[in-house]
Amino acid sequence: MSTVIAFIVIFGALVFFHELGHFVFAKRAGILCREFAIGFGPKVFTHKKGETIYTIRLLPIGGFVRMAGEDPEMIEIKPGYRIGLLFDGDGLVTKIILNNKNKYPDARIVEVEKADIEKDLFISGYEEGEEEETKVFKLRRDAVLVEGNTETQIAPYDRQFASKTLGQRTMAIFAGPMMNFILAFIVFVILALIQGVPVNDPVLGKLTEDGAAYKAGLARGDVVQSIDGTEISSWGDVVDTIRSNPGKSLEFNVERDGKTLEIPVKSVVQKVEDKTIGVIGVFSPVEKSPLKSIGYGLEETYRWTKEIFFMLGKLVTGQFSIDALSGPVGIYVSTDTVAKSGVLYLMHWAAILSINLGIMNLLPFPALDGGRLMFFGIEAFRGKPVDRQKEGMVHFIGFALLMLLMLVVTWNDIQRFFL
Repeated sequence: MSTVIAFIVIFGALVFFHELGHFVFAKRAGILCREFAIGFGPKVFTHKKGETIYTIRLLPIGGFVRMAGEDPEMIEIKPGYRIGLLFDGDGLVTKIILNNKNKYPDARIVEVEKADIEKDLFISGYEEGEEEETKVFKLRRDAVLVEGNTETQIAPYDRQFASKTLGQRTMAIFAGPMMNFILAFIVFVILALIQGVPVNDPVLGKLTEDGAAYKAGLARGDVVQSIDGTEISSWGDVVDTIRSNPGKSLEFNVERDGKTLEIPVKSVVQKVEDKTIGVIGVFSPVEKSPLKSIGYGLEETYRWTKEIFFMLGKLVTGQFSIDALSGPVGIYVSTDTVAKSGVLYLMHWAAILSINLGIMNLLPFPALDGGRLMFFGIEAFRGKPVDRQKEGMVHFIGFALLMLLMLVVTWNDIQRFFL
């Protein structure tokens, strides 16, 4: 159960911050955001604040921000429709009632002749009982369409995604992956503030109680001056010397409390991949510094970004197959393994996953953020946007292929870990 909770919290946080990036920059651009959703499928929680509905959905495998102008299900008011209209004190339409008009006895019934709910914001038609005269009814910018029990706020064109400048649209899409990198950086900084930042001084850090160093008499804070007569000037020298002498007795010359001590330590043989190295059970020295913690956060974010791109390069060049990829099931199993090591390791794992999510979304593949950014790049080059229907078809096909890939990867994970 603890693993399930850890997985949901981590995955939920990554998705939340990703979608928060889209949401914040879309709102800054003046785009009407209809829904901020975590998960897909049926709604399990709904809360409306302002003009946005915040939802948690059943399947915690992603999320989305539904922006005005991106609504395939948006209602169209056609000539001949009989609708009900409610007004405010200034005579502007506040509600357009499409059905169940009997529930609104104060509504004025109108047969539509013409309607524009995006640019000029009006409905013209014949009011019931006054068919000989056409009237024009002006809409409030935040008027709502009522269909059944559902209210949908209209979106004037200047509140729609497509109306914004190329830079604003690009930023609204790029902000999602950007937030994943920012989240990873923040987590690494917090870890550095808690654990300290590794330094390169030849000083012993924490010792494991069952390690060779602790049993031999070395102590945390000992300054290593030499090992087997070889002068030591950095922590890297300490590590290299120990690793290159597996199973051998090493004479440590250390300074402790102003005294010089000579302590023999026999390294333990350990296999790492195809190599045999020596270990003595000692960690690198650390320093707790807010300034250095920020530097550590930047370095770790850069290091893992480079590492993930390196692995992607191997996938593209065929150095490892699709079977090596992991989906939600594989991530869950890995989270279970990491959770056994403690909360700090889980935080480190979450930061790596956040970077991975940011990079995956930036890939120029249809249906991903990177795919949309690619179309924006084409628009910048051509000087005009790609036809929306053609772009939509490309993204639809990309999404279908993405779902197919997800199914294949998930099935591979199930076979690998449970069958």
